[in-house]
Amino acid sequence: MSEVKIFSGSNSTELAKKISKNFGKNLGQVTLSRFSDGEMSTSFDESIRGCNVFIIQSTNPPTDNILELCLMIDAAKRASAYKVCAVIPYFGYARQDRKDRPRVSIAAKLIANMLTSAGADRIMTCDLHAGQIQGFFDIPLDHLNGSAIFVPYLQMLDLPDLIFASPDVGGVARARAYAKHFEVDMVVCDKHRKRANEIASMQVIGDVEGRDVVLVDDLVDTAGTLCKAAQIIMDKGAKSVRAIATHGVLSGKAYENIENSVLKELVITDTIPLRQKSSKIRVLGVADLFSKAIHAVTGNTSISSLFI
Repeated sequence: MSEVKIFSGSNSTELAKKISKNFGKNLGQVTLSRFSDGEMSTSFDESIRGCNVFIIQSTNPPTDNILELCLMIDAAKRASAYKVCAVIPYFGYARQDRKDRPRVSIAAKLIANMLTSAGADRIMTCDLHAGQIQGFFDIPLDHLNGSAIFVPYLQMLDLPDLIFASPDVGGVARARAYAKHFEVDMVVCDKHRKRANEIASMQVIGDVEGRDVVLVDDLVDTAGTLCKAAQIIMDKGAKSVRAIATHGVLSGKAYENIENSVLKELVITDTIPLRQKSSKIRVLGVADLFSKAIHAVTGNTSISSLFI
């Protein structure tokens, strides 16, 4: 069996340290430098010839993270690594997965092409914004599920009148999966947008009166949709409302929106580093989930046991 070596891009260093520690390895040494004009350069500071190399990097903005990841993949292939797996806890640009209006890019497919062309042999990620993005790759992709993190936490809360809610129609399948697992009902918040990050109207489909509502989403960006959904749900007579979302993008006025909202708490994971602390944001770790997946991949065993 080829030796396993784990490296990190500059955007996911803390998470990579936790994953490598859980796996039982020290994080590999790599130099990430820049020329004076901003051009990036990457080099591995140890031999990786014949090794199974795992490069951990979330690709949230800025775009440099994606290019840096591609450069590291290319460097690993040219250094004669046996296999290179790009571990992308948060896969950026996944919201642009189709042509929803004329003359736009399908950015998710472009990123998939870039990673494959750079030389990646495998992709490992968690909770893609759209599951069909897996089909954009012609190489194996391990799509981990955040439910392995959130289900134990929700079970610990033991909410007496639990009901799940989707903040939009597109997330119905995600919320339904949780509702089915806990054997409870679900409701849907139907929204209409004027443009990206701006909601024109929203209504709740279903009864939430006297219930402990958990909103389920894959990511939180400005938190506008989430906070508006929470307010409408409380106005409909809910006892409490909290939210779970795998990726805390949290851009713009997200922290302010969350602090001023009726949300009891927002539970996210550490796929993206938190920019600032908030009394309403709880962060759960994904290091154990990814380290187990790496063990399964390198040991040629099934990862299905990681799914709930």
